[in-house]
Amino acid sequence: MARNGLAKGANSGFVTEQRERAARPSRSKGKLGKRTALCREIAREVAGLSPYERRILDMIKTGGSSADKRIYKFAKRRLGSHKRAVAKREDIKAVNSKMRAKQAGAN
Repeated sequence: MARNGLAKGANSGFVTEQRERAARPSRSKGKLGKRTALCREIAREVAGLSPYERRILDMIKTGGSSADKRIYKFAKRRLGSHKRAVAKREDIKAVNSKMRAKQAGAN
């Protein structure tokens, strides 16, 4: 925060120039690396979907008005948290769209 040279107030203090700090290693924690992404992609290709993921995929295909909510509730029960359930739902939707695109390209 830039200081204004006044003795009192929100930005009080001697006016100085802000230095650019080097990014801390902890800032990049949790970011998906190239190698990890490649390994996961290969593992998904080789092993395929787990049984509960296949069930989610089936729910997506059958659809319905409240499919998203049902998928979310199912995934949350299996995975334990809101964030993981939403991420899994989006992941399986992406897998479904990729499969549909592949089939459309083959025809």
